[in-house]
Amino acid sequence: MSTQTEHPPAGGGAPAGGEPGESAAKGNPPGRTLTLLTVLLAVFVVPTSISGTAVALPDIGADTNAGLVPLQWVVNAFNVAFACFTLAWGSIADIIGRVRAFALGAGLYAVASLGSALAGDVLMLDVARALAGLGGAAIFSCGSAILSTVFDGPARGKAFALFGTVAGIGVALGPSLSGALVQGVGWRWVFALHTIALGLVLLAVPSIARRTHEPRREGARVDVPGSALFVLAMFLLTTAIVQGSQWGWGSAGVLALFAGAVLVLAVFTAVEKRRAHPMLDLSVLANRRYLALCLVPVAASFGFVTMLTYLPSYLTTVSGYSSGTAGLIMVLLTLPVLVCPMLAAKLVARGVSSLTLIYVSLGCLVVGDATLTLFGEHVAILVVAVPMLVTGAGMGLSAGLVDGQALEIVAPEKAGMAAGFLNTLRLGSEAIAVAIYGSLLATLLASRMREGIGDHPGAGDPVTVANEVAGGNLTGPAGAVDASARAGFTDFLVRSYDSAFHTILWILTGICLVLFLLIGGLVRADRNRGPAAAAAAATGPRAAG
Repeated sequence: MSTQTEHPPAGGGAPAGGEPGESAAKGNPPGRTLTLLTVLLAVFVVPTSISGTAVALPDIGADTNAGLVPLQWVVNAFNVAFACFTLAWGSIADIIGRVRAFALGAGLYAVASLGSALAGDVLMLDVARALAGLGGAAIFSCGSAILSTVFDGPARGKAFALFGTVAGIGVALGPSLSGALVQGVGWRWVFALHTIALGLVLLAVPSIARRTHEPRREGARVDVPGSALFVLAMFLLTTAIVQGSQWGWGSAGVLALFAGAVLVLAVFTAVEKRRAHPMLDLSVLANRRYLALCLVPVAASFGFVTMLTYLPSYLTTVSGYSSGTAGLIMVLLTLPVLVCPMLAAKLVARGVSSLTLIYVSLGCLVVGDATLTLFGEHVAILVVAVPMLVTGAGMGLSAGLVDGQALEIVAPEKAGMAAGFLNTLRLGSEAIAVAIYGSLLATLLASRMREGIGDHPGAGDPVTVANEVAGGNLTGPAGAVDASARAGFTDFLVRSYDSAFHTILWILTGICLVLFLLIGGLVRADRNRGPAAAAAAATGPRAAG
């Protein structure tokens, strides 16, 4: 196994002693502050891009005369590249240095964003967005690993709390910020602004590099076969998820993509077991506590991200709110994500167990999704305000906290790999959860259309109508029936959507509950190991070498 080595800064000087992750920067708060602000600015850009780019799609389509599929890949290309390369970047960072890998990712993202702003057609934009996703993967993996290296103790908890808060702010503000830019100066400035922000990040990198002492996997080389296999497996999996709703989840193409992903992952596992320096050290996954912590964002994906994505459509389709009003109501869901990470850090600093807060966050997801079933066509917002706040707290309490706890478990020289795996699960589960929600909504609506559409002559094909309603379009299907029957048919569509929404909420509640129990079981299994095994788990990784 490789030895852990502390690398001195470029300007010389002895490496800092003490606990893992300590550095000379610990005695220099301004240096740590610069590192933190730089990482947070870069981190802010990524979720802002993920949630905000969709707002610009109509203008991009009109400007480039893009068809539906290439236009959708302006978003999908980024997400697929991000999911495919997050783990690879984390592993590379442990070898070449986290600051260097972070800088490469930020530079690639900046250049890709400039290319997006200058793209002459949608295909060039798709390629540029894929490259931006590649850079974004480095920013997230290496950024959290840098914080794990530079900070420790209570300061680390606060740093990761800010990491989670800023990511949440990026997700929440992305659509509003992009909408304002599109309306004010045009869609190209959405990407130009990313270039400017990351240009500022790159200006700070030399100073950060001089102040940061990084443990590395000495003698390790980049695992090219493992990286290629994992990227291929993630590409097949994410493409299957992205295309599932278009091709059909039971279509030959989607099933072939899923089968290919499973096959390649099996080959990847076999290859990694034989590599001296694997991209993913499978022994890390043998740590049940680490694995449990990695599953927490998966629960948040199903319990929170699905609501963040689809609840606005419910508010406009069933409750009849305008888009602007629906956006204001969504603040009840997103506000805890902005407040709770720092609250969790303060509670931990005062002696509250991190694991207790993580359990509370999981409980909030279960209870929040279950009580969101109070939503209805004529329900007052005050009735559902508490369920929305509770669901948001389920995301906010664990955001950042789980990253810090997970990276604290593994050896310092493997922090990049560990961060990469955690973020791969986070983004991958978000894509899967959103895709499953969309598929369930279309399927349930189609079932309800078949059952009742016969009572409304001229309504059209049940599946076609279901797909339009699932997209929030009631006007088109309602316009197909006679004017005298339009009000009754619209009411049928609204009731069908409301019924499907409630069914999905109970399914999401069940998934979150199962993940809660699984996470608790893994933690208990870790605690119940013998004293020798527990001691090895606590000290072995950090003493590895």
